[in-house]
Amino acid sequence: MRIGVFGGTFDPPHYAHLVLAAEAHDQLRLEKVLWVLTPQPPHKPYRVITDLPIRLKLLQAAIKGEAAFKLSRVDVDRPQPHYAVDTMRLLSEQFPDGELVYLIGADSLRDLPGWHRPADLVEACHEIGVMPRPGAQYDLSALGEIMPGLVEKLRFVDAPLLEISSSDIRQRVQQGRMYRYFVPEGVWRIVQDEGLYLDQSDRH
Repeated sequence: MRIGVFGGTFDPPHYAHLVLAAEAHDQLRLEKVLWVLTPQPPHKPYRVITDLPIRLKLLQAAIKGEAAFKLSRVDVDRPQPHYAVDTMRLLSEQFPDGELVYLIGADSLRDLPGWHRPADLVEACHEIGVMPRPGAQYDLSALGEIMPGLVEKLRFVDAPLLEISSSDIRQRVQQGRMYRYFVPEGVWRIVQDEGLYLDQSDRH
């Protein structure tokens, strides 16, 4: 079974997330995509993030009705810090017969050498699916020298470049601007009902 692993804070999840996951599912021949919610990114320890129960609710609303998408609690149900290499190790134990395909944006591929134990992360992945990000640039030959075996595992996903970001959505909400069609209806309703993102003064 080929399983995509799509991690993030998803604060909030939006249509660009869904399009990328759908294209990865199709082009990389994945049977399912696990959406791994990160409680607190280890590389952004001081960033203020929406409470975990609300983000779980938002993510469940975003992927509702798509059988190929599944919420994973692999990081939610364990203590911090949540490094990708440990996430992949735990998922490989949950799916011993699975081919785990780690899904990252092109910007994350560029930054991969600075991640926690990047060589071990590469080794833990059957493949690494790289999804386009606006303006992201990287040097494959340099990355291959730093992390042997990386380039051979890369699979590139051709997907529409939707310049939608969670930070932009949060800013739009705070400023009272239109954002309704950046997110699925279920996500929009939760943001409205919970009064989310109205105070952005302590966010980055």
